[in-house]
Amino acid sequence: MTLLFKIDEARGQAWKTLFRQHAPDIDVRLESDDVDPAQVRYFASWVAPQALHHTYPGLQVVFATSAGVDQFDLSELPPHIDVVRMLDPGIAQGIIEYACFAVLSLHRDIPLYLRQQDQHQWQPRPLVPARQRRVGVMGLGNLGVAVLNSLQPFGFPLSGWARSAKQIDGVQCFAGQDQLKAFLNQCDVLICLLPLTDDTRGIINAELLNALPHGAKLINLGRGGHLVEADLLDALASGQVDEAILDVLNDEPPGRDHPYWQHPKIWLTPHIGAMTSPQTAFEVLLANIRRHQRGEFMPGTIDRREGY
Repeated sequence: MTLLFKIDEARGQAWKTLFRQHAPDIDVRLESDDVDPAQVRYFASWVAPQALHHTYPGLQVVFATSAGVDQFDLSELPPHIDVVRMLDPGIAQGIIEYACFAVLSLHRDIPLYLRQQDQHQWQPRPLVPARQRRVGVMGLGNLGVAVLNSLQPFGFPLSGWARSAKQIDGVQCFAGQDQLKAFLNQCDVLICLLPLTDDTRGIINAELLNALPHGAKLINLGRGGHLVEADLLDALASGQVDEAILDVLNDEPPGRDHPYWQHPKIWLTPHIGAMTSPQTAFEVLLANIRRHQRGEFMPGTIDRREGY
């Protein structure tokens, strides 16, 4: 029984070391190793190559090395092969850190003050109390809930939106298309942590941005495909959106002439909100392999009808 990683060499060696120390019965190989295709039962990668099940006829589970699976072409994988998202606690911690940094930076007008520094200006703004800065999260999966919980100590009024009804202590929850506008109307800072599906692709468009309070601020930690990039430029130009912090784009990296590079009201980071680490993800992955061996459900297994 072989677990095959399609991953960079350094992290691949880290995975091999962890399995050798803690689960030596599982044969871990990298693509650069000699591999008996008939023995591969598990495959772990950012994305699954085409015809994977033909190359490895005994394949039973594909583990994504990411929290999302929108980068997978699920039509390439037959239904008997489970696809499992990575529920690495290190991913949640990374997203929490990034979200707190972004919300606090926008709340305290740090982008403005950095622009003022470039102009040798010393112009403080009145401080807005946290209790008057409403923060909303789109997407109430484990990452969205973790971010909302981490923001509670600061005193922001918090809200969340998802396709189906949720209950989170200390958070006003909205659900479904009928409640989306009401949710957006009271978001001074909007954070996107939605999965990318056919239903959510392009959801951050002109209509959505115009439903926010004038001068709202945007943080996208989901996927670049959620955002209609030209619509954000229009919203920034009109003042409908005051600032944006983006960790994801449609094309990564963007072309050298992409207007976001030099935009004074956009902070751009290279998809570094969170990264899977073998050291934090190992126990989760091993536990799911053991569950599969016992015929049990694996947390993170996607519903193909929903796409996540």
